[in-house]
Order: sequence, then structure tokens, then C-alpha cells
Amino acid sequence: MNRPRRPAPRAFRTDLRFLIGIALILASIVGVWLVVQSARHSDPIFAAARTLVEGQEVTAADLRVVEVTLGAAHESYVAPGLLEPGAVLRRTVAEGELLPRDAVTDAGTPTTATVVVESFSDVPASVAAGSIVEVWVAPVSEGGSFDTPRILVPRATVVSVDREGGVLGQAGSSLEIVIDRADTAQTLAAVSDGSALSVVPAGAP
Repeated sequence: MNRPRRPAPRAFRTDLRFLIGIALILASIVGVWLVVQSARHSDPIFAAARTLVEGQEVTAADLRVVEVTLGAAHESYVAPGLLEPGAVLRRTVAEGELLPRDAVTDAGTPTTATVVVESFSDVPASVAAGSIVEVWVAPVSEGGSFDTPRILVPRATVVSVDREGGVLGQAGSSLEIVIDRADTAQTLAAVSDGSALSVVPAGAP
């Protein structure tokens, strides 16, 4: 008597497409997690606490630390601990702007100087920190009057303006400016000898 054959157990066949689908789902989950984690990560970066101008020496006192999410771009900006002593700005950095590394250079041999001058005439309202200006001088003549004005400093960058800083309450303003070092001696001489200095926007008629 022949016994009935038992059905052979069905072999488990791995569906390759099913495994690929699972792998894609897992990869998608991991990718989203990495994006979220990256978005949560922030870096401490220096930002200008006020407008800083070209040629000005910059210190930590001129800056504030902000937490920002930049990803790989954070390497393009100056972080706390990376600002070298005596660093000088190569360009003007506006208040609140992150401090780019390419805007800062080593001090080396100084090429600029910061001086304070009193403008004999009122300074236009358009002149503010970061403005490029000219300094004109009218030397004192022997009779006590002023000679014809001429350009003393053809290009200076304004650090700050005090429009209530005129000498002895006279009209005018007090300005802190960055000038070429070659112009420093004659500028200080004009300040000390009583010449009338006037600060005007560069290129003004």
C-alpha cells in the first residue's frame, strides 16, 4: 500500500526587491536624522559689535560672539580663539556682520594710523562710520586769517563721528578716522598749529 507523500516544505525565497525597498527606507530615515542633527548644531562666530573700518586694528572688544548654523561654511569666519593679536581689517565690516577670515590680516608693518580731527565746518549727515572722506586744510596765515583750503588727506575712513564735539562749543564735529601712515605727520602738524580742518565726503564737489 502506497502512503501519500507529504508536501515538501516551501522554500523561503528572498524577494530582492523587498530588501532593496527596506534599505531605501532606512537610508531615508538616516538621511533625515542627519539633516535634523546638522540643523541643530551651531558654531560660535565673531560678529562686529559696531561698524569696523578698513585699516583699523580689531580686538575682541570690538566684537561679540553669536551662535550660528553655517555647516562647513563656518571655516570661512573667525571664531573665538582664532583672532590674532594686532589683527587689522582689510575692508569695512558693518555692525552685526559676521567677521570673515579674508577680511582680517596680520598686523605686520603698520600702513595706517588712527587719528582724531576736529572739523571746522559741519560734517554732512551722510558721513558715518565706514564712510570714505577727504580732509581739507586751510593753514593759518601771518595775519591770523586762513589761507586757501587744499586737500590734506585724499582718502580716509571714518571710525566714528561726534557731531557735538566741536572745539569750545563752535560749530563742527569731532571725527576718529583711519588714514594712510604717510599722511600722519602732516595731519598731526595741522591739528597742532591751529589750521582749519574740514572733513567732506570723498569726491564731493
